[in-house]
Amino acid sequence: MEHTIAAISTPVGQGGMGVIRISGQDALGIVDSIFESVSGKRVTEMKGYTASFGKISDNGEHIDEVVVLVFRAPLSYTGEDVVEISCHGGIYITKRILRAVLGKGAKPAQPGEFTKRAFLNGKIGLTEAESVMDIISAVGDRSARAALSVLEGNLRKRIDNVKGILIDLAAHLSAWADYPEEEIPEVDGLTLKNSLISAKKELVSLINSYDAGKVIREGVDTVIVGKPNVGKSTLMNLLTGFERSIVTDIPGTTRDIVEETVMLGDIPLRLSDTAGIRSTDDPVERIGVKRAKSRLSAAGLIFAVFDSSTPLSDDDMELLDLLKDAPAVAVINKADLDVKTDSDFIKEKIRHTVFISAKTGEGIKELEREVGDIVGTSNLDPSLGILATERQFNDAESALNSVEEALSAIDAGITLDAVTVIIEDAINSLLELTGERVTEAVVDKVFSHFCVGK
Repeated sequence: MEHTIAAISTPVGQGGMGVIRISGQDALGIVDSIFESVSGKRVTEMKGYTASFGKISDNGEHIDEVVVLVFRAPLSYTGEDVVEISCHGGIYITKRILRAVLGKGAKPAQPGEFTKRAFLNGKIGLTEAESVMDIISAVGDRSARAALSVLEGNLRKRIDNVKGILIDLAAHLSAWADYPEEEIPEVDGLTLKNSLISAKKELVSLINSYDAGKVIREGVDTVIVGKPNVGKSTLMNLLTGFERSIVTDIPGTTRDIVEETVMLGDIPLRLSDTAGIRSTDDPVERIGVKRAKSRLSAAGLIFAVFDSSTPLSDDDMELLDLLKDAPAVAVINKADLDVKTDSDFIKEKIRHTVFISAKTGEGIKELEREVGDIVGTSNLDPSLGILATERQFNDAESALNSVEEALSAIDAGITLDAVTVIIEDAINSLLELTGERVTEAVVDKVFSHFCVGK
C-alpha cells in the first residue's frame, strides 16, 4: 500500500492564500484529526468535490481558519483520496499546517510525486504528465498553449496515429507468417511501403517541431554585437523595457557583457549586450571585444547592429565576415535618420535584415518576424501537440530510424519476417514515448524534474 503524502502546493512566501495537498488512503482521516468544521461535519463524511470551512488545530493549539476541499478516489488528480487545505498565505502558517499533517502520519511528498501517482494510477499518460511542468513554467502565450495542447492529449493522438499504422502492419505481417493455413493474404509491397512512408512523414513532422517548441519554452541565447555607438545598448534597453545598459555618446562605454532575459513577442531571448567590436589600444576594452567575439560562435541568435546614418567602416566589414553562415539578423539602426550605409551590401551578407529605430521602437515587429523565421517559430502551431522533452525527442527519433530501416530493408529485398521485427522496434519506441512500456528508472527521472507539491 502506498503511504499518504503531503506537501505545500503553492509558492512558500507571503500571499493571500496557501494550499497544502494530501493524497493517499489515509488523507481524509489525517485531516479529520486536525480539522473542526463550523458545521460539525467530519471530513470522512464529506462527499467528493465538496468544501467545508473551519479551523485547523494541533495538540489543542488553534493554527488558522481554513477551507478543506475533498476529492474522493478515483475521481481525483492522483486517482487516490485527496484533500486540499486552503489557508492564509505565509511561510509560518503553511509550514505549521504541513507539520501538523505530517505529525498525524503523512509522509513528505517527493518532487512530482502527486503527478507520478496520477500517471501510475492511469489518470494521465507520461507525455501529458510531462506537460504539467511546462504549463507551470510557461513564459509566454505560445509556450502555455503548447503545453496545454499536450496535456489535452493532442501529442498522444499524433503518436497513436503513427503507432496504429505500424501495429496494423506488424499484426498483418505476423498473422500472414504464423498462420499460413488460414490463407491470410500477403501484404502488398506497395501498400506496405506507402504505410511506412505515411508513418515516416508524421514522425519527421513531430521531430522537426521539437527545436521550435524548445525555443518558445526555454528561449534562445542571443548576442547583440556591432561596433561602438551603433545603438546596441539602446536596443538592449528597448527590448528589456528599462535602462539595463549604459547609453552615452562615448565609444567603448560597454566593456563587458550585460545579460537579461526578455520576450520578443512570444519568443524568450536570453539577451547579451556586448562590448563594441573595434580595434583599440585600451587593454580593458580589448578584453571586452575578445569576449564579444567569442560569444558569436556559441550564440543561437545574433543581432548584428549597424548605424544607418554612417557609411560601413572596416569594423563593420570585419563583423560581416565573422557572421558568414551564422544565425543572424542585421539590425540597421537609426532608421529615423538619413540613410548613408550600404544596406544592399549588408543584405548580400546577411539574408535577414531589418531597419529599426532603437530610440523610437520603429521596426520591432519586423525584427520579431525575422527572428521567428530563423528559429523556426513562425509556422509553429502549438495546438497540434509538439514534442516537449529530450526524452520524447529521442524516442521519436528512434522510431523514425526504425521506420527508415524498414523501408531500406524492403528496397533491399530482405524477408518480411525481418521487416516485421524492425517495425516492432519502432512500435516499442513509441510505447516508451507514451509511457505504455517504460522502465521505473525512466519514470523516476521524468518526475525528478518536477517541483514539490505537484
